Amino acid sequence: MTIHVVRPGETLGSIAAHYGVDPVQLGAANDVPAAGALAVGQTLVVRFPRQVHAVRPGETLSSIAAAYGTDTRALWQNNWALGGGDALTAGQRLVVSYFDEKIGAAAFNGYAYPFIDPRLLEAQLPYLTYMAPFTYGIDAQGGLLPLEDGDMVTAARSHGTRPVMHLSTLTESGQFDTERGAMVLTDYVLQERLISGIFETIGQKGYVGLDVDFEYLPGHLAAAYAAFLDRLHRMLRARGMFLWAALAPKTSAAQQGLLYEAHDYAAVSAAVDGVLLMTYEWGYTAGPPMAVAPLPNVRAVLDYAVTEIPAGKIFLGIPNYGYDWPLPFVRGTTRAQSISNQRANDLALEHDIAIQFDETAQAPFFHYTDGGGTVHEVWFEDARSLDAKLRLIAEYGFQGGGVWNLMRPYSQIWQVMAGLYDIW
Repeated sequence: MTIHVVRPGETLGSIAAHYGVDPVQLGAANDVPAAGALAVGQTLVVRFPRQVHAVRPGETLSSIAAAYGTDTRALWQNNWALGGGDALTAGQRLVVSYFDEKIGAAAFNGYAYPFIDPRLLEAQLPYLTYMAPFTYGIDAQGGLLPLEDGDMVTAARSHGTRPVMHLSTLTESGQFDTERGAMVLTDYVLQERLISGIFETIGQKGYVGLDVDFEYLPGHLAAAYAAFLDRLHRMLRARGMFLWAALAPKTSAAQQGLLYEAHDYAAVSAAVDGVLLMTYEWGYTAGPPMAVAPLPNVRAVLDYAVTEIPAGKIFLGIPNYGYDWPLPFVRGTTRAQSISNQRANDLALEHDIAIQFDETAQAPFFHYTDGGGTVHEVWFEDARSLDAKLRLIAEYGFQGGGVWNLMRPYSQIWQVMAGLYDIW
């Protein structure tokens, strides 16, 4: 796998010729528009096919997989253009294998809202070990708020991906709520009601485990939260299921702030099978323009985390989005718009702006001026920034990564992931 940064004057055809690869496959793998337009500074993931199959009349994806001693999931991973589907045409060229030098094996989880485009979900599922519909919230009586996740669970299973139930303190208004979390942790009757609803839902939907995400808890509830997780863990383990918990990105045990104080890394880790480190949102909607997940900031969290948590329990949070800030930034007034990585590339192309790369943050950015004369600053993820973050999984010996989120298409995250790892 090679990551190519587009230079002035280059075309998809010239880049493909330079590397000796098929321009059609290169464009499809990177979701390049049909016209082939490229922005200067954007990345292309170049993978080198080892074995290619030309589809013959009457062949199916499963028959081709069987002929090569592989499976349909591997073919989906090697052919983004299939979109996780099985429609084939005679003469179509499928990559059976690549000359990738994998740096390890890892498990990956992805989060998605129920309103995700079903075609987008199906395209991404083959790259995921697990998928968690977001989210089951908690009502004022300790019951679960409903989630229309049936189709997502069915799609996950059909692509060899294991569905995981996600529980959070989101309320009917769609916001994390400190009081809902405190209520469940301190009222045993309500906690019993919640746990009963969890296991009823797991049984109905066929989830393989539970992922808990209680945010904005005050520090005095740290022990109660760990005890709640420990109780859930023992009950799940007795039924052959696992428990995960999400953790705020801390750099010390004494870190202050409502987001951090109740997330006792050591206590939570001891109570669960795995943790997701939410290593993103340094650049955020209400904050000043900066990278969403600057590499030095991410490393600082990881260096602390491994002193409190066994590395094999950790899933590294991987952001799949960026932000567009109107300038000048005024704290309390300016609000950045969340955008997809693909939309960031499109904006650079539309405004004929070269994408730059911050070597310290390991993240791409650029400025453009809109039709009204307002200057904007955009930070996002590309193949280079994702490669830098994904390599941390092998470096630290983590179990894998968790992608937030699956709602916006960006093929390069999956190309880099599959190029680096054998996905469990």
